[in-house]
Amino acid sequence: MKVIVIGGGPAGMMSAIRAAENGAEVILFEKNNRLGKKLSITGKGRCNITNSAEISEVVKNIPGNGKFLYSALKNFSTADTINFFENLGLQTKIERGGRIFPKSDNAGDVIEILEKKLNLLGVKIKLNSRVTEIFANNNKIRGVEVDKKFFEADKIILATGGKSYPATGSTGDGFIFAKKLGHTITEILPALVPLEIEEDFVKILQGLSLKNIRVTLNADNKKISEIFGEMLFTHFGVSGPIILTLSRTVARLLFEKKFVELLINLKPALTAEQLNLRILRDFEKFKHKIIKNALVELLPQKLIEIILDLAYIDENKKVDEITKIERLQLVKILQNLSLTVTKTRPIDEAIVTAGGISVKEINPATMESKIIKNLFIVGEVADIDGFTGGFNLQAAWAMGNAAGNFSGK
Repeated sequence: MKVIVIGGGPAGMMSAIRAAENGAEVILFEKNNRLGKKLSITGKGRCNITNSAEISEVVKNIPGNGKFLYSALKNFSTADTINFFENLGLQTKIERGGRIFPKSDNAGDVIEILEKKLNLLGVKIKLNSRVTEIFANNNKIRGVEVDKKFFEADKIILATGGKSYPATGSTGDGFIFAKKLGHTITEILPALVPLEIEEDFVKILQGLSLKNIRVTLNADNKKISEIFGEMLFTHFGVSGPIILTLSRTVARLLFEKKFVELLINLKPALTAEQLNLRILRDFEKFKHKIIKNALVELLPQKLIEIILDLAYIDENKKVDEITKIERLQLVKILQNLSLTVTKTRPIDEAIVTAGGISVKEINPATMESKIIKNLFIVGEVADIDGFTGGFNLQAAWAMGNAAGNFSGK
């Protein structure tokens, strides 16, 4: 049984390992000069290999067709992922939010251990080898073309990745192959990506991190979702954990030409009445100062002048001259700081790709194409994407496990 794996990322490497363990003769083609190039930058170079969450929770954290993965995750759960790596000699640790990392905090160790396993199993790894064509006859796989040479295969596993981080090799090749073979490619959009903001004041706030805030996502003035956590201002707009989580939905809304707005509640733990009382206490404490110097305990310095400007309050006005109407307007702005989203950052800055080969055309138990016999589709090239926290990698391991097991037989 000859199996060709196209792509040496996490899904590709897992597929190759499982296929070889099942006795197949495996060739892995990788167009980069090393395996796992994108894997090496995940988790800020630490590699968040999975999450300790139960299957139902993993599925919830994969908004891009997570339910499709139920079968694959039952056969290769997060616990199985941890055991798999620990059996290979990689020690792991658990961190906040159930995120699992190698104890060494080094993504290179994950790649090294996978590469060692591939070599032990006799997988032929062909680096700097770009597949340019997949051949099929009568809807059945025949082989691939690499450097104008034909390589015959009984089965092919497509693990080329999406379109995010093209410098790592994810340039959308798999979408082209799949489309030529008759597959449907759903709209390709960036996910886990920073957002660009219309308001100029974000440039002044560049580098400011806000913690314990609540952000409401509105589209055409209708509430879509709400999230609590941490965000960061940049020279172009906003980033940080909660922004990345919202970005998949934002990308879809912008694609649909909706007016997209973020409403930031800087003091979500307080009601409007409680916040008003808090401001009154600060005003009493700083009653002899001007207003911009009376908010130093309430807000980060960078935000004060901007908030006052948005509330139409003169920053040099004395505290005891602030009217009740002005104070209530200040409360309103503090709990409804509006940012207009103009676009996402480009897809090549996205952590993952939303969209891809339609999962309706993939067998969820085996990852085999329903259109082309003996073609298996795994990883980000499929229309699968999750939130940060190890969920995207868990999807890759589980899909690779399924495809490798079934293609190797």
